Amino acid sequence: MTDQTALAVADPSPTSPMRMAVLVSLDRHPAAVYLARLDVGSRPTMRRALDTIASILSDGRSDALGLDWSALRYQHTTAVRTALAERYAPATVNKHLAALRGVLREAWRLGAMDAETYRRASDLPNVSGSTLPAGRALSSGELRALFAVCAEDDRASGPRDAALLALLYGAGLRRSEAVALERSGYDPETGSVTVRRGKGRKDRVTYLANGGKDALAAWCAIRGDGPGPLLWPVDKAGRIQPRRMTAQAVYEAAHRRAARAGIGALSPHDLRRSFVSDLLDSGADLSTVKELAGHASVTTTARYDRRGEGTKRKAANMLHVPYSSRRG
Repeated sequence: MTDQTALAVADPSPTSPMRMAVLVSLDRHPAAVYLARLDVGSRPTMRRALDTIASILSDGRSDALGLDWSALRYQHTTAVRTALAERYAPATVNKHLAALRGVLREAWRLGAMDAETYRRASDLPNVSGSTLPAGRALSSGELRALFAVCAEDDRASGPRDAALLALLYGAGLRRSEAVALERSGYDPETGSVTVRRGKGRKDRVTYLANGGKDALAAWCAIRGDGPGPLLWPVDKAGRIQPRRMTAQAVYEAAHRRAARAGIGALSPHDLRRSFVSDLLDSGADLSTVKELAGHASVTTTARYDRRGEGTKRKAANMLHVPYSSRRG
């Protein structure tokens, strides 16, 4: 954002008081400033959330950068909360409300909204309730099939995809973290994977072991130990391209390998969910898994648990109920 960059949105309707009708430089625009403060990986999601809110407030006539957020009052934000609750699951509603509060905070910080108006407009409780968790955990058989199709591929994309899957499942990386990982961030001796500026702009160290280290060794034997991104794209002719992969390419690689392995559809984040679930199932404590996953709280880590009813039954069987029938 610069002082010279500005947006101009005409107000086509007097019934849309939220629409901006003046030039506003982006470094003074509450939504633009709010988005600029976020991690790069979070911006698209929160921008979509703000676009949805702007559409609700303007009857579909405006997006996030066309709305006059400083004009919002308590009655407007309360109506937004109600409209969102009618459309989405509680977790999605609360994500939208977090974005809304963030923009209102920037409007106050920029002097476009007085403190009392900001306090009233942002006084929005989260929506309570729960839904079935998104995504799934992969079974051990599915994981074996997934890595097997990579091992059977004698093109460079085989070892590359095995290394990618190892980072997502074995080290619990987000796909944005996997593509951002530098070669210097992986230590083949210890198996340590150093994530720089992950979600929340936090650094952390996680680890690969056994087959995960083998997968990285096979890929690095092709890639070499030179500086730069650890993971490189591989074109259709099997030639590696010494540049950074995209997050979309990670999604496509995971989807392609799942199809070839004949397992159910999955997303890269399902491998991360499996990382959390399998560690917990193996007896790792919640706090340690939280640190490895780079979560802000153990509550978030617990939401990633996809171990299912079998684990609940296993836990229940750990208790001894001291009752026996005296009959017979």
